[in-house]
Amino acid sequence: MTATHDPHRDRPMSIPTTRRPTLSSRAGAALLAAATLAAAGSAGSSDAREPAKPPAAAPPARGPLLDAQGVAEVREALIGSAVTLGGPLQPKETVTLREQVPGTIADLRADRGTRVRRGQRTATIRAAGVVSQAAGARAGVAAAQANVTVAQKQMEAARELHGAGAMTQIERQSAEASHEAAVAQLAAARAQATSAGEAAGFTAVTAPLDGVVSARQRQEGEAVNPGDELLTVVDGRVLELSGQIGVADAARVKVGQPVTFALDAFPGEEFRGRVARVDPVADAGTRQVGVYVELANASGRIIGGQYARGRIALGAARALVVPATAVRSAAADGAGA
Repeated sequence: MTATHDPHRDRPMSIPTTRRPTLSSRAGAALLAAATLAAAGSAGSSDAREPAKPPAAAPPARGPLLDAQGVAEVREALIGSAVTLGGPLQPKETVTLREQVPGTIADLRADRGTRVRRGQRTATIRAAGVVSQAAGARAGVAAAQANVTVAQKQMEAARELHGAGAMTQIERQSAEASHEAAVAQLAAARAQATSAGEAAGFTAVTAPLDGVVSARQRQEGEAVNPGDELLTVVDGRVLELSGQIGVADAARVKVGQPVTFALDAFPGEEFRGRVARVDPVADAGTRQVGVYVELANASGRIIGGQYARGRIALGAARALVVPATAVRSAAADGAGA
C-alpha cells in the first residue's frame, strides 16, 4: 500500500489571537483621558464657586396704543364753563299781613289757596275805640275850621277900624294873632284826624298784592293785638332760587345772564330764567357770594318749594376736542404694561 504524503499535515496549526496595543498607543490614550478629566474637573469647580445666573427675562410685549376701534376724529366744538345752584324755588314776593290795631277779627273772607287782588278786603277788625277816635278827630277839624273863619272876619274888621282911626295898633295886632292861632289849631286838628283815620283804616285788612293766600294764622272771632300775624299772601308768577358761589366765579356773573333750570318734578324738561341779583360783598367766613336767579311762572304750573338746579353759563370758546374714550393716559399705559 503506498502511503501518500500530505504536505500540510506536518505544518504547525496557527491560532488567531487579538493584537495588543503597543506602548506608544497606550500612552496616547492615557494622556487623552487625563485631559478629559482635567477639563471636567475645572468646569465642576467653577460651578461650585459661582452659581450660574438665570437668563434675563425678555421685556413684555406691549400692544399698540390705539387699535382700529380706538381711532377717533378730532373736531372743533364750543367749550364753555358754568356754575350750578341748587335749592327750592320760592315765590319772589311773599307778604305776611300783621294787625296794626287791637280788636277782634270779623268777616274773615280768605283762607289757604284763596286768590286775592291788590286792595281786596280779606278781613275786618272790630276796634270801636279806634273808630270813635277817628270820628272825634274829624269833628275837631270842623270846629277848628269854624274858629278860623271867625278869626278871619275879626282880623279884617280890626284892620278897617285901625285904618279909620277907630282902633289902636295893639287891638289890630291882637286880632291878627287870634287868627294865626286859629289857623294853627286847624292844622293840629287835621293832623290828629289823619292819624286817627289811618288807625281806623287798619281795621280793614286788605291784600297788598295780587296773589294767593298761602297761610292763615288766625280764625274769625279771635282777639288780636298790633303785630299779630293774620294771613300770608304770595305771588307765584315769578319764582326765585338763591344760592352761593365762589368769589372767582362771581366776578363773571352779571345781572341778566341766562340761567337754565332743571326740576325734579319735570324730568327731561328744561326751563330758562335769568340772574336777578348778585350780592356786592362776599361772606367773610365762607368767601362765598350770594346769587339770586329768577324763573317766570305766569301760568302757575310750577309750585313754590320745588327743588331745582340752576346753571349759569360763564362763557365759551371754540377748541379741538376728541371723545374721552379715545384718550389714554400715561398711568393707564403703565398699568396695562
